[in-house]
Amino acid sequence: MTMNWDETLRIETEGMDERLADWHHFRYEPTPYEVLERLIDSGFICEHNHVLDVGCGKGRVSFFLAQTIGCRSTGIDFDPNMIEAAQKNKANFLKPEKVDFVCVKAEEARMTEMDCYYFFNPFSEKILRSVMENIMKSYHEHPRKMQLFYYYPSRDVLAYLMSLNEWIFVDEIDCEDIYDEKDDRERIVIFETMNEEKPE
Repeated sequence: MTMNWDETLRIETEGMDERLADWHHFRYEPTPYEVLERLIDSGFICEHNHVLDVGCGKGRVSFFLAQTIGCRSTGIDFDPNMIEAAQKNKANFLKPEKVDFVCVKAEEARMTEMDCYYFFNPFSEKILRSVMENIMKSYHEHPRKMQLFYYYPSRDVLAYLMSLNEWIFVDEIDCEDIYDEKDDRERIVIFETMNEEKPE
């Protein structure tokens, strides 16, 4: 059984929120801490990375990664109530300088500082396509190695990510055994794109 991370991090992120859920924006549901523990154990994210949590909700992913790995993390969400909750959590967090939260649509967010992107099925494939275009725009403006982590992908989302020429599938973290019921979506798929810095 996992430890009580909310209590350890001095935050409140439990529960679900469906107030703004629709065909394109899915409900707020925090990534289970058991899944996040497997993510940090994988070693893909290091202290020097800057993670963008897309659809961050109350900020669980950002706080957890900042505390356990020591990396910087920025959470973005289009719901001002979620960002307000995340900021409230930040006020109690022990390493507030490591995290930031911005109320903005993901397809409009500034992403040039980040090199890791985390998604927990926040929205439809249509919005995901716009967000990936935004990420790749930042990549072409500032070439760098980037990593993408997508938890609980649908078949359509996985097929879309696999079709992107700039991204290479490198691994997945199986989380299916965490739950009693079998669900092949219980995994984090990991993609990377290599730095293509232009020679001076």
